[in-house]
Amino acid sequence: MIGLISATAAGAAARDRLAAAWPDRTRVYDGPVADAVRRAFAECGQLVCFLATGAVVRLVAPLLGDKATDPGVVCVDEGGRYAVSLVGGHGGGANDLAREVGAVLGAEPVVTTATDAVGIAGLDTLGLPVEGAVAAVSRALLDGEPVALRAEVAWPLPPLPVAADGPYTIRVTDRLVEPAEREAVLRPPTLVVGVGASKGAPAAEVLDVIDSALRDAGLSVRSVAELATVDAKAEEGGIVEAAARLGVPLVTYAAGELARVEVPNPSDAPLAAVGTPSVAEAAALVRGGELLVPKRKSAASPAMATCAVARRPGRGRLAVVGLGPGARDLMTPRARAELERASVLVGLDQYVDQIRDLLRPGTRILESGLGAEEERARTAVAEARKGQAVALIGSGDAGVYAMASPALAEASDDIDVVGVPGVTAALAAGAILGAPLGHDHVSISLSDLHTPWEVIERRVRAAAEADLVVTFYNPRSRGRDWQLPKALAILAGHREPATPVGVVRNASRPDESSRLTTLGALDPATVDMMTVVTVGNTATREIAGRMVTPRGYRWQASQEDAQ
Repeated sequence: MIGLISATAAGAAARDRLAAAWPDRTRVYDGPVADAVRRAFAECGQLVCFLATGAVVRLVAPLLGDKATDPGVVCVDEGGRYAVSLVGGHGGGANDLAREVGAVLGAEPVVTTATDAVGIAGLDTLGLPVEGAVAAVSRALLDGEPVALRAEVAWPLPPLPVAADGPYTIRVTDRLVEPAEREAVLRPPTLVVGVGASKGAPAAEVLDVIDSALRDAGLSVRSVAELATVDAKAEEGGIVEAAARLGVPLVTYAAGELARVEVPNPSDAPLAAVGTPSVAEAAALVRGGELLVPKRKSAASPAMATCAVARRPGRGRLAVVGLGPGARDLMTPRARAELERASVLVGLDQYVDQIRDLLRPGTRILESGLGAEEERARTAVAEARKGQAVALIGSGDAGVYAMASPALAEASDDIDVVGVPGVTAALAAGAILGAPLGHDHVSISLSDLHTPWEVIERRVRAAAEADLVVTFYNPRSRGRDWQLPKALAILAGHREPATPVGVVRNASRPDESSRLTTLGALDPATVDMMTVVTVGNTATREIAGRMVTPRGYRWQASQEDAQ
């Protein structure tokens, strides 16, 4: 919950705007400001104070305890111009909150945390438990000192400016190790603990067998991702409480599913009791992985709990990102976030150049030229299979004549794939022209590099017969100068020469140009590969210099009748 505190009418107005935008996330604290701050500090995970920063500093200073547990505090000035991350930038989430508040109120977020200021991912912002010399290693990253990354287990980390070797180290491990003097240890959630228990087994016994199994195997409890068991034990009190006390989810599986898992130590007892020859080992291994600790029983007599531990490999992540038509403000916030998250970027060289300044230090860039789409797709998938966080970029929307289809054709279910939509060239051009896509429409690429012309021609003819608005991608190049005239001739067999045609080149880019012409007057020689050509249907009209396709023909008919 986010506590909201204000002292003036202007502050209360901004406070109420935020409360209206986030009704389920916020709570307004009225009354004397000092009392309100104290109550909100004790009851909320974050605070937004519509007060001067100096006042908030004096109010919260006596309340501060530990940056790992203190709430994040954001200040918004009287004029609503700035949202200042004051306390708990990382641990309390104040940096992100300042950005969110700024987006709602139109305020400029002010973030002074050093790593955020230079674009380096803070070690305490990666979503992983971290211990050791976190401050010293972070300072070394900021100062440009060599910091080595030693990943004992693969995990998709964001980009970090690391070196092959150095006096400082970031160690990624699920092993129970003590950090060295200049070492920060990240604990990825790679361990799955399968558990079984007799009815009424106490939580203390379940926790004891888990703790001893991890300790004896030299594994860190901070890398436990989940407890897993059979459906029949989903409400077994000792297991449920053990998961809660470890702070991890309890995942359950049907007995039949567990029975199909090959394990080293099957037993008749669980087969008779719950329908599977293994609970602990099978539950640990059911989603794949390496068995690190075979089934072991608790030390109590009689033993009422068992556990087994498996290491599940970190899954790589492939984000297929649409950059939009070119203008920076038409790139989605989600696309920008994925660019910052990816440690490996794969893309066409000219698209990489467009967003190079948005990449974080340490991002590895794999770029290539035109005509290497399949190679880029294979490269991106291969990097994700190594456990990397990868962004594969394309212009417009990655799923429209771009990289999503070759990448997904290459990828299997051994990696996570995320699609990030973008503003397509057809949409960008349509907005410039007016409203040409107001009714049913189709996009057709005239490039026959990947599709036989016979297929393209059949699709153009079908669109012409169906009276669809048509947007032509890849309409004409120096080596392909006859396809566009042929496609226009097919459309001309079903539409009047006066049919409006919109021509937009480099939509949303600095050298953007557009013009409205007709099907009979369009000169194909004026079109190139950077152009989108939109041909209207029989209802499309030019109205006040804009290309408009009405949503329904009855509206157009009524307009004509009125004339």
